[in-house]
Amino acid sequence: MNYFLDNIWWILLSANFLIVFITIGYELMHFREPVKSISLIFALLALPVIGLLVYYFFAQEFRKSKLFNRKKLYDKNIIQRWEEKLILNEQELIEKYRGRGTIEEKMKLVRLLQNNQKKPVTFKNKVRVLINGENKFSALFEDIKKAKHHIHIEYYIFNSGRIGNRLILLLCEKAEEGVKVRVSYDYVASRLSSKAVKKMKSYGIEIFPFMPVWFPNLTRKLNYRNHRKMAIIDGDIGFIGGINICDEYVNFEENPKEKLFWRDTHLRIEGHAVKSLQAQFLLNFNFISGKVLKVEEEFFPKIGIPERTAVQIAASGPDTDWQNIMEAILTAINTAEEYIYITTPYFIPNNQILTALCMASRIGIEVKIIIPEKGDSVIARYATNSYIEQLLESGVQVYHYHKGMVHAKTMVVDGVLTSIGSCNLDNRSFDINFEINAFLYDTRVAREMTEVYNVDLEETTELILEDWLKRPSTEKIREALARLWAPLL
Repeated sequence: MNYFLDNIWWILLSANFLIVFITIGYELMHFREPVKSISLIFALLALPVIGLLVYYFFAQEFRKSKLFNRKKLYDKNIIQRWEEKLILNEQELIEKYRGRGTIEEKMKLVRLLQNNQKKPVTFKNKVRVLINGENKFSALFEDIKKAKHHIHIEYYIFNSGRIGNRLILLLCEKAEEGVKVRVSYDYVASRLSSKAVKKMKSYGIEIFPFMPVWFPNLTRKLNYRNHRKMAIIDGDIGFIGGINICDEYVNFEENPKEKLFWRDTHLRIEGHAVKSLQAQFLLNFNFISGKVLKVEEEFFPKIGIPERTAVQIAASGPDTDWQNIMEAILTAINTAEEYIYITTPYFIPNNQILTALCMASRIGIEVKIIIPEKGDSVIARYATNSYIEQLLESGVQVYHYHKGMVHAKTMVVDGVLTSIGSCNLDNRSFDINFEINAFLYDTRVAREMTEVYNVDLEETTELILEDWLKRPSTEKIREALARLWAPLL
């Protein structure tokens, strides 16, 4: 007994490394990306106990797990029935949009999303870009007030608070009128009070958390979160973008000066593209509720608005065969001919995206990236900074947004393609979380978003390579350490 107590730390350390070597063997047999595996192995070996906790809580790969395989098989069957009839073949697309200079120029991207996910490009859409939370919620609340049949809400963050409580009150009023309300919120990210949940349920609202984390399932579910932010009203109006239901995202006029200004972008869609948003909502709602919703005609109503904007929805997550949004962004970069304007709160790219951006710049394409100067995550900021030198050396123009927190996830390419959604340029969005983006093939929207981008540039400071190289050594050390964790962030 005394021997055990005297040597307990050596015994525990030996047990730790025994588990570590077993875990490393398991990791190597699953053929993960080498960079990611090296980061994991480094963490396991260099950080006794902590490395194992990081691995089991955050780094396990469940893309091929039974949980997501069942969902994937079910989703494929449903999606085929709902969306296949909307897909036009390539020749029909070219004929339909001949001479308009949008679809023809980005046909590779259209084809990729159609082949990956059976996601149709739809033409009968009217879209409105919503800048910042105050404009998004004003539009969302007005549309909810007019709802006749159903309201579907799916958010990464749904917090009780000024905005959250206003939305809850409105949803309860509509439910009382007979409108069917369904709500999905991420269990880990949201801060909904039990009182708020009970209130909604008492009004007949169907509300479910996305993948609740209960021990011992913690290690399996904590890593995979629903990062989407979208709403569907009556099947013909949809909202998609980066703005969560949280006071932080709204710049109220009476806010104190010390409150961080929040810069974000959302999109209101009216038309056929809403059918794709609806399909994704129903699939996830079936998954989290454990039941299959009867598909009503009102979920996919006939829409008679004139042709205006071509929109294609891309969804991705651990339940999809491919990294759909990442591949779409990569294709957009690789097929760019004039310029690429990106705004992202977290720039922790994989090698494919980083190489594509640097190559595009060296070819002569204008590449600009806006990132927050400080951000809301210290380790993410340092990880982001570790990529800036390589970007600047390749001629990419990088800008620090200093007015506040820039949280928008947007991209504009060649004046014809725009992407607005929930996906950050990082590994978590590409490979781990459930995400959704809208890709718009329209010169008017691209022009508007370019104007928005230029306004944002006025609140930035451009980073110059010579000055960036002079930053303190302590900063470079922090960046190097954060870079090692980048594949896990």
